Parts: sequence; C-alpha cells; structure tokens
Amino acid sequence: MIQECALAAQKATTSRAASELASPSRSREVIVPLCSALVRPHLEYCIQFWGLQHKKDMELLERIQRRAMKMIRGLEHLSYEDRLRGLGLFSLEKRRLQGGLIAAFQYLSGTYRKDEEEIFIRKCSDRTRGNGFKLKVRKFRLDIRQKFFTERVVRHWTRLPREVVNAPSLEVFKGRLDGALGNLV
Repeated sequence: MIQECALAAQKATTSRAASELASPSRSREVIVPLCSALVRPHLEYCIQFWGLQHKKDMELLERIQRRAMKMIRGLEHLSYEDRLRGLGLFSLEKRRLQGGLIAAFQYLSGTYRKDEEEIFIRKCSDRTRGNGFKLKVRKFRLDIRQKFFTERVVRHWTRLPREVVNAPSLEVFKGRLDGALGNLV
C-alpha cells in the first residue's frame, strides 16, 4: 500500500503542477474544475478499499490536495477546512469514508452480493437508537483487522441517521449522505 500511495501521490503532484502551469488564472471557476478533473482522480483512486494503514500516507495525499486548493485566489487566508467548506468539497478522509459507505449501501441493497456471501453481520436487537439497520462490529485479537473495509465502514454506518440508511435508491442515498457528512465537519 505504501508504494501504491507513493505512486498516486507522484501522479497527482505531476497533474497539479501541469494544471498550475496551464492556467494563468487563479480564479475559483477555473481551478476547482481543473483540480477535480486532473488531480483528485489520482488521489481518490480506490481509496475506499485501500484502507491506508499509515497516517503518513494519508497526510501525503491530503497535503497534495491542500496545495492544490491554495492555488485559488481569494482563499489564501482561510484554513484548509474553511477553504474546502467554501468550495463545497470534502477532505480526502471524508471522501474515503463516503466511498466506503456508498459501497456498503450497494452491497447491503443487493447490488454486489451473492446469496451465499455475507461480509456484514446485522445486529439483532429491537432496541436500536438512530437507524434501525445497525451492523455488528466483530472482535479480533489483532489490530490489523480494524483497517479492513468491512470494519472501517461498520462503525460509521451505525451512526448514520435513519433517513440516510433507509434511502430507496443509490442516488437518494448519495444526496442524503452528503448532507450527513457535511454536518460532521
């Protein structure tokens, strides 16, 4: 994973530098679509399944996005989080979480699941607060399992509001999830 992360960072840095050279304008209307089309795909490539285990890898990718967002004129004085909020974007950590929750919704709604496969365990309890579709967190002796996709997603899935989890379609789920994640900031 460290090598994959380094390769993605190298490609994203190259794309960011090329977009900086290609566009003399530093306006929001030019930089955001340019970075969204050229830089973010490298930073977000399979991030929900990678499960970056080292904080330095996550910080490396986040630093590239932070630098790309600094190119926008008029937002230099704001913090990174305020810049992202003002642009209507999420940090890569939230994008990782968002992608994981979308993949979990697709799996749980039957898009990817075969009848004999169960990667998530539903919690059997009538006394649930929040959403009524809770998932069970498994217990493991080794901490490395906590970085697995199924374990990372379960903790956040159980905290989602009922209206997000009970969405009738993927598009509705995505819209409601954006609202729920936007409130987390």
